[in-house]
Amino acid sequence: MTAALRIDNLNAWYGESHVLHGVDLDVREGEVVTLLGRNGAGRSSTLRAILGLTGLRQGSVQVFGKETIHLPTYRIAPLGIGYCPEERGIFASLSVEENLLLPPRLKGTNPGMSIEAIYAMFPNLEERRESQGTRLSGGEQQMLAVARILRTGARLLLLDEISEGLAPVIVQALAGMIRTLKTMGYTVLMVEQNFRFAAPLADRFYVMEHGRVVETFQADALKAKMPRLNELLGV
Repeated sequence: MTAALRIDNLNAWYGESHVLHGVDLDVREGEVVTLLGRNGAGRSSTLRAILGLTGLRQGSVQVFGKETIHLPTYRIAPLGIGYCPEERGIFASLSVEENLLLPPRLKGTNPGMSIEAIYAMFPNLEERRESQGTRLSGGEQQMLAVARILRTGARLLLLDEISEGLAPVIVQALAGMIRTLKTMGYTVLMVEQNFRFAAPLADRFYVMEHGRVVETFQADALKAKMPRLNELLGV
């Protein structure tokens, strides 16, 4: 498989605060890769640094073979990246359907999901299509945040803590969504604190601590790595 994302020796700063220290990782096309780590380990900062949202960054970030380290965010996203931040970022004053119609389509071979396909994947959203964002439950807001980036035609999805604080039935629905997206050829890099949610979904794992990658392993090595993960994460 070719690399959708390749990061080499990535350093990043928020102002004078050095938050990433030589991060190396890669995500191959069609993979689901999970970044694990405690709060403050640098996982969300890694997603933000991929898109140039951390301020100064150094190293190499290649998106579908194109070097982006010196590009501004507005030129990185159109290469095929969809970002779902932890705070979701939906437009609360707009209806579900208005939120879905708003994102621009990216140039490329992937036309993005139709409204009909979105509603087939997220029946809750179809039922609430005329509801304003402020009237949605937390789970519905999260579904809408993910659905909106699927409309753009992005092929590489960066998902930050999409299961956080949600009811188990919604978490199960999101897990099913990720499995479906994988069968459709999407590439996913996700940050997750919920280990039980992430473990069955990922092809590979990276574990971060203090802004560095300290472990990386395949899904089939998960059982053997559990003592180390318990040490690092307390799982």
